[in-house]
Amino acid sequence: MTAPYFFGYGSLVNTSTHRYGGAARARLRGWRRAWVHTGLREVAFLTAVPCEDSEIDGLIAEVPGGDWAALDEREFAYERLPASGKVAHGLPGKPEISVYAVAAGKQNGVTERHPILLSYLDVVLQGYLREFGEEGLNGFVGTTDGWDAPILDDREAPRYPRHQVITAAERRIFDDLIDSTGARRIVCGA
Repeated sequence: MTAPYFFGYGSLVNTSTHRYGGAARARLRGWRRAWVHTGLREVAFLTAVPCEDSEIDGLIAEVPGGDWAALDEREFAYERLPASGKVAHGLPGKPEISVYAVAAGKQNGVTERHPILLSYLDVVLQGYLREFGEEGLNGFVGTTDGWDAPILDDREAPRYPRHQVITAAERRIFDDLIDSTGARRIVCGA
């Protein structure tokens, strides 16, 4: 029996944030991303939202033995949904694939009180740069809604628990990309 897979479209694309094996590029049809807030977390984060005319790049990775407990705990603000028929990938056969998404009824607007953490965004962008190059970064921005959300610049004291070190070159690329969205940064403690 083949182990199930998850489709990651945010921080799970950065394989430095997890130990799930068999990671491979994939594309999810009929979905796009959005920045949202939910009462289950203090800050905004990405979710997948149904959109018939959209596709998003990401990674699939194996969930050994179908033991979803650790991943469900990490993704506690999300629902795990079946996505097998919507994911294009290069794996043989038809493995079970799930995607995590925040239920529409639990999504709230993003505010200065619930901003996007720059340390989280850096992790996501680093994953996309490594897996899909600069073209993939641009595709990420183009298939993500909510860039009007404030971004809290916490790089000096990262609040995201799985933050990663980014290089000076990555920082320049990410800052230019973020600036191109028109997103507004707010400073920690301001």
